[in-house]
Amino acid sequence: MRQWTVDAFAAAPFRGNPACVVEPFDVWPDAVWMQALAMENNQAETAFLRRTADPERFDLRWFTPTMEVELCGHATLASAHVLFAELGVVARALTFDTLSGPLIVTREGEAYAMDFPVDPPHRTALPEELAEALGVTPLEVWAARYLVAILPDAATVRGLMPDIGALHRIAGEATGGKGNIVVAALSDDPAYDVVDRFFAPGSGVAEDPATGSAHCILAPLYAERLGRPDARFLQAFPGRGGEIVTRMQGDRVILGGRAVTTVEARLRLDTASAAA
Repeated sequence: MRQWTVDAFAAAPFRGNPACVVEPFDVWPDAVWMQALAMENNQAETAFLRRTADPERFDLRWFTPTMEVELCGHATLASAHVLFAELGVVARALTFDTLSGPLIVTREGEAYAMDFPVDPPHRTALPEELAEALGVTPLEVWAARYLVAILPDAATVRGLMPDIGALHRIAGEATGGKGNIVVAALSDDPAYDVVDRFFAPGSGVAEDPATGSAHCILAPLYAERLGRPDARFLQAFPGRGGEIVTRMQGDRVILGGRAVTTVEARLRLDTASAAA
């Protein structure tokens, strides 16, 4: 059984967000086994694929080192990259059936475009302890699956050193539970419109390097502020950085980015080994 590590939302190795993608199954292995492998991989997400009768359609599940999640953008992009670039699937588009419904990924030159559901945020009050946990008082706070804290400037976003343990206790009105906080500000670099970061101890990751689901929230917020449907985001994870382009299309958002395979591995285990 093969597995690939792919840097998603990246144009070069060791950028963006790494995800592991396991070779497609015909039948789902036990969830305990999948969770054990995701813990062993210790990446933000490990993606598991299942074949269907349609060669252009796959079932897709995502596991962090600690839990299965309902939506993951970078591991979806990584899965499409593996199918197209490593396994030679020939298709105009790939459809992934997931806990968040069908997700469609197409090739656009050297990049990929993912059709995701919009997660429009609403303005909310500043949750207790958020300013102290971040080390800065947000200008605004918005809520959807995750909390979004709008900060004064891009330099503040880049230099942020929050108390991760304290963030883990904060939910506010976020529907995704405690400990998932996006921070964002307008960019000071003309190559991008917005600079952001995502702290996700509630999902088992202190900070995620490049997060598609977070940009399903940021895309409608900044489309309105910029006065156009498209936006260029830099997720400024220290030492890596992910580049994500968004385009609003009604109640959907197109997430664009590139991907690079960095590792191909062969797993020396079977799907019965998790209980051992």
